[in-house]
Amino acid sequence: MAGNELIGKEEREQILEVLETGVLMRYEFGDQRKGIYKVRQFEEAFAGYLGCGHALAVTSGSAALKVALTALDVGPGDEVIVPAFDFIATYEAVLEAGAIPVMADIDDTLNLNPRAIEDRMTPYTKAVIPVHMCGEPAQIEEIMAVARKHNLLVLEDNAQACGGSFKGKKLGTFGHMGILSFDFYKTITTGEGGMVVTNDKNLYDRSDWYHDHGHDHNPAVGRAMEGRSMLGFNFRMNELQGAVGLAQLGKLDYIIAEQRKNKSRIKEALGCIDGVGFRRLADEEGDTATFIGFTLPDEAEARAFQNALKNEGVDTIYYKDNKWHYAPRWEHLIARATANSKQYPFTNPQYRGNVTYDTSTIPNAEALLGRTLFMTIPVRIAEEKMESIIRGIEKSAAAGR
Repeated sequence: MAGNELIGKEEREQILEVLETGVLMRYEFGDQRKGIYKVRQFEEAFAGYLGCGHALAVTSGSAALKVALTALDVGPGDEVIVPAFDFIATYEAVLEAGAIPVMADIDDTLNLNPRAIEDRMTPYTKAVIPVHMCGEPAQIEEIMAVARKHNLLVLEDNAQACGGSFKGKKLGTFGHMGILSFDFYKTITTGEGGMVVTNDKNLYDRSDWYHDHGHDHNPAVGRAMEGRSMLGFNFRMNELQGAVGLAQLGKLDYIIAEQRKNKSRIKEALGCIDGVGFRRLADEEGDTATFIGFTLPDEAEARAFQNALKNEGVDTIYYKDNKWHYAPRWEHLIARATANSKQYPFTNPQYRGNVTYDTSTIPNAEALLGRTLFMTIPVRIAEEKMESIIRGIEKSAAAGR
């Protein structure tokens, strides 16, 4: 799906430029690299594409979340509101920062419900992470309004909607910070990799320092010779990833345009079926068309239709049962089974809250995901395959689901 379908000569050419220098690290070795700084170029080009002030490339979307949360000074004793429908990495990053993720309900966009923020707030809430799930924007302006009202930090998780927008403004640029993911399944890919974006120079600097062991990258002194103001870790993207990212970024608008064409044909076929509806789009013009989400009247019909489609060779995803994208299905989260035997940060005495992951707190998610199916939308699809999908949809409907 998406960017990995289009890896070709552009990526090879960019990589060969790096290999000819022999320098695979993004920093240092100025004489040897002959002016080739692919990660830096990728960051600058990406910031320009999004229309934001600063972009920092890191090793993964998960790392981007951890780096951004650290820059925002989210940590022990804090709570962070996160939607129930999400990839597990968002929750993991909050826990890695020492804070507690609080599960919140969704609305009919299948993204974070702005009203759920106030429902789940406590005196310990410091931040909220809206997630633009499956290629579609959340109601980000309403979320920002609620956050401003309560003085909450906003970190946009845009791992799944790269290139998407809301009212003409690129996703990831509404909050105090945003992140993107470039793993092999994302809209554009560097194999692994991610990006932290912000318009706040102080937050960018803190991210920059933290992602490289606290180095402040002062060009007048040189990396590793400067003074440092904070400890950090190693989340640096390498030059080979940056090279692939540059080539992929040049294809992003084409990828989205092709996905929209393919999605339109599948949506037309589904729209002819009685009882089938569609996920509400907060802004249809901002859709990346990575997925199509469609609804059936109830859970039983959704499961039956999925089975009928499977029998016709048409694959769909039922996220209510998914063990990676629906928080109530994460047995290790429910058991507070963190990466250490002490179950930190749930057991941290600095944390005075009482978090729950009970489904009674997310009635919309239970109901909406229970009757919703998703299909992934490829960039390239042979006409024969498209016709096969459409026939499969029609046969499944004719069989009465």
